Amino acid sequence: DIGAQQMASFFPGLESSELPDGEGWAIEFVQLCTHNGTHLDAPYHFHPTMNEQSGQKERAITIDEVPLEWCFQPGVKLDFRHFEDGYVVTAADLEAELARIQHDLSPLEVVVNTAAGKACGQADVVCKGCGMGHKATMFLLERGIKVTGTDAWSWDAPFDKTAKKYAETGDAGLIWEGHEARRHIGYCHLEKMHNLEVL
Repeated sequence: DIGAQQMASFFPGLESSELPDGEGWAIEFVQLCTHNGTHLDAPYHFHPTMNEQSGQKERAITIDEVPLEWCFQPGVKLDFRHFEDGYVVTAADLEAELARIQHDLSPLEVVVNTAAGKACGQADVVCKGCGMGHKATMFLLERGIKVTGTDAWSWDAPFDKTAKKYAETGDAGLIWEGHEARRHIGYCHLEKMHNLEVL
C-alpha cells in the first residue's frame, strides 16, 4: 500500500505493516493551473517588463509584489452584457458607459467589466463574453486604474473569436491586445469573477 509506505516514512523505524491493517492514507495528487477559477493576473503574467510608457522598461512585478492598496479600493460596474460574444470593447464604449452611469473614474478604482457571468459552469464558457481592446485598456490605465476585472474567461476577447479574426487578417496584434497594455503601464486584472450580473 503506497499510502502506508508514505505514512511510515514520517516515523523512522516504523514498518508499514505495523499500521492498523497495514494501511495508510489515501491521497490524490492534483496538477492545477494557477489561472483556473477566479484569480488575479500580475503584470509578469504577460511580459517580463512593464511601464514602457514612462520611458523606461521596468521589471514586471510578480503576484507577490502587487501592492495591496491596488486591491482594496472602491469598485464600479461597467455593464457590457449587451455586446456579442467576441466583441472588442473600445475606448468610446467605455466613455459611453461611464456617461450612462454618470461616473468619473478615480485613480486606483477597481473597474469591473461584466460579459460572461451567465455562462459560468457551461462547457463553452471560454467562448462567451466580450473582451477589452488595447485602446480601451489604455483608457483605463491612463486614468490611474491599477486593477480591472471581468466575469469572462479572459480580459481579452475569447480566443476562438480572435483566432477567426487572425486567420482573416494575419494581424498578430489582435492576440491578447488588452493584456499587452501592461507593457506600457503595469496593472493587474481579475478574471472569472462571479455574480456580477446581480450587482
